[in-house]
Amino acid sequence: MKIAVFCPNWVGDLVMATPALRAVRRRFPNAEVVAILRPYVAGVLDGLELVDRLLLYDPRNDAQRPAAGPRGWQFARQLRGEAFDVALLLPNSFRSALWAWLSGAKRRVGFDRNGRGWMLTDPVAAGRRAQPHPVIDEYLFLASHLGCRNLSRKMELATTGADERQLNEFWTRQRLGEYAARGVVCLNPGGAFGSAKHWPVASFAELAVRMAVDLDKRVLVLCGPAERDEAREIARLARHRAVVSLADETLSIGLTKAAVRRADLMVTTDSGPRHFAPPFQVPVVTLFGPTHTAWSETYYKRSLHLQTEVDCGPCQQRVCPLAHHRCMRDLSVGWVFKAAEALLEKFPPKRKSA
Repeated sequence: MKIAVFCPNWVGDLVMATPALRAVRRRFPNAEVVAILRPYVAGVLDGLELVDRLLLYDPRNDAQRPAAGPRGWQFARQLRGEAFDVALLLPNSFRSALWAWLSGAKRRVGFDRNGRGWMLTDPVAAGRRAQPHPVIDEYLFLASHLGCRNLSRKMELATTGADERQLNEFWTRQRLGEYAARGVVCLNPGGAFGSAKHWPVASFAELAVRMAVDLDKRVLVLCGPAERDEAREIARLARHRAVVSLADETLSIGLTKAAVRRADLMVTTDSGPRHFAPPFQVPVVTLFGPTHTAWSETYYKRSLHLQTEVDCGPCQQRVCPLAHHRCMRDLSVGWVFKAAEALLEKFPPKRKSA
């Protein structure tokens, strides 16, 4: 049997899909499981054994972008040639259903949303999208339609030897020997969703100093390619030797995973890397603003969600429509620090080797 799993397009969503991937693997141990996904999220699955193969597809490929695989009708022909027996559609997009239909997969399982039900052999009745509910449960519900049982919400991640070596080399260059035994707190200020999710840079810098001074920690500011300047500015404003960033490194999902895996704690906006903490059992404080906590609930016990009550939210908008951004600005540094301190006290860090 050959199973195609059409995977989510967001980093955090793909992490939340790993329980469903594990369920499929357990239900069909002898099947070939092929993950179909965008190239920029492929690193999430590195080091895991949940799938046998990746098929990368990027509809934005053009002459200015390095090709990550075939696209358009060429990609459709490739899918057709795979002769899939089953296609499991985790995204709700019309496009994913179209690819599954064009693939000729004998069985096509996905939610009956966005006018795509006619392309599915097994259209699954969907709940109301307006009602916030955990995405992780949606993925597991779809897996159950393939006969998967004993479902678990436990997410999985792994790092590679190359990821760990790059992180070791980074710390060696920082020359923070006197802080070596003091543990690391990761700060994740980014968010591909939009600026509405961002906590002020000055607040992150103030929090970093308190982590370094009051908790005697090294502080590592994480970033993606689009947040390099933000990470540099946080480290610059902190003006503390123990506060450093990854802004000048060769960035990858793997490097971020390695950094989070060895951290004592993570403080993050509601963005993809926040989901790296649960698989590695790292306590995490998540700062919510415009997004509802229920959409990305993972039932992780070593976490605290902080969200201020504002009469305009959560609005689910990428940019604050009222331009005041109170939902994030009203999250005080003191409140965030106390939450971090409480998690560290409740879940004392255990040193993790490379």
